[in-house]
Amino acid sequence: MDFMRLLKSLEELLYELVSWLVFYPLTFWRALTRPLSMMRYADDELGDRPEDQYDDTISPPLFLLITLLLSQAVSAAFPTMGSTAEAAALTQSLSNLLIARGVIFGVFPMVMAVTLILHKRLVLTRSTLRPPFFSQCYVAGPFVFLLGLTVDFLMIPDGRGIPYAAVLGLAALAWYGQAEIRWFRRDLGIGAGKAVALFALALLIALVTALAVTIAFAYLLPRWNR
Repeated sequence: MDFMRLLKSLEELLYELVSWLVFYPLTFWRALTRPLSMMRYADDELGDRPEDQYDDTISPPLFLLITLLLSQAVSAAFPTMGSTAEAAALTQSLSNLLIARGVIFGVFPMVMAVTLILHKRLVLTRSTLRPPFFSQCYVAGPFVFLLGLTVDFLMIPDGRGIPYAAVLGLAALAWYGQAEIRWFRRDLGIGAGKAVALFALALLIALVTALAVTIAFAYLLPRWNR
């Protein structure tokens, strides 16, 4: 009986992993081309029964995690400048690097979600934060992928990747900005000017927080591995 239960679990796991090959590209394309529609979809799906949620896509947090895994795989193919012993100790472990990327880039959807909750004057709880955070995971996916590529190009020796990094960085910021500004306008019922200011403030907070988390990981993780 236990053996059959194990086989059933493996069967479900295999199906789930293989299904990502179909549903992840579809989810990424929809998030890239219809970000507001996907954010609305994330909100609607949370109202369904757990077994019926995100039946035709990848769930938002999992989508962001898979995107970070792909970004990490792409980064491994890039030539990089010489690194310190601490940086080498951090990046030699794939699990450490994934944890670091997850927390650092997870700051962006979290800050945007908290900003929305506060400006709606709602009580900040796990229940109120969950819907906007799930919505933000969809729009954060393409953004953090492009942002990761930007950093990878910046790390190419002799500054050869700077022009590509500039183009990718501006494209990522422009795409992310238009999606977030429209989202703030729709959900808060505010004008374009206020939405732009709100996005700029939230983005600044997210960037500063992500930088602080990056420095903390670079300092602490190599020491935890000793």
